[in-house]
Amino acid sequence: MTLVAVTKGREPETVRRVLVDGGHKVLGENRLQEWRDKHEHLPSDVTWHLVGHLQRNKVRYCRPFALIHSLDSLRLAEALEAEGARHAHVFAVLIQVNVAREASKYGVAPADAADLLAATGDMPHVRVDGVMTIAPYHDDPEEARSVFREARRLRDRLGVPALSMGMSGDLEVAVEEGATLVRVGSALFEPGPG
Repeated sequence: MTLVAVTKGREPETVRRVLVDGGHKVLGENRLQEWRDKHEHLPSDVTWHLVGHLQRNKVRYCRPFALIHSLDSLRLAEALEAEGARHAHVFAVLIQVNVAREASKYGVAPADAADLLAATGDMPHVRVDGVMTIAPYHDDPEEARSVFREARRLRDRLGVPALSMGMSGDLEVAVEEGATLVRVGSALFEPGPG
């Protein structure tokens, strides 16, 4: 299991002190502009994941990311394929699936994930490594279990290795349900009890 330390809203100096100096080498960023403003101030051996929504007109900035967690449409896959072809680059991606079927969240419906995976089969510059989902927020992390379980079953049916799910408030349940990547931000920066 890989912990993706999310740096959203944090200054580079804070990211270095709290995360990088503490041994975290896999960092995630939600927004491309924020990543562009901070990555040059951090060590070059950090691995970056894009964990936020990606618009098609921004794919030209995405080659430095080791993994994009938010492939949510065929049109975005086609834009990544075109950009990858221009630069002889293969984008590693996760299909974002809206397992909870929330209108406010991005992602394909679970029933459409197999079709998106199949469509990328003809795209040599897009490699689907797995599935990502975001559970609805609840005070009780157990409420996320059914969403995470459905995402794991979908990942297994698709036959892809990675499963990105779980954030600061529900990461334990996500790990119990088979997450291979968890995206944690606030819990890493906030002081613990005591």
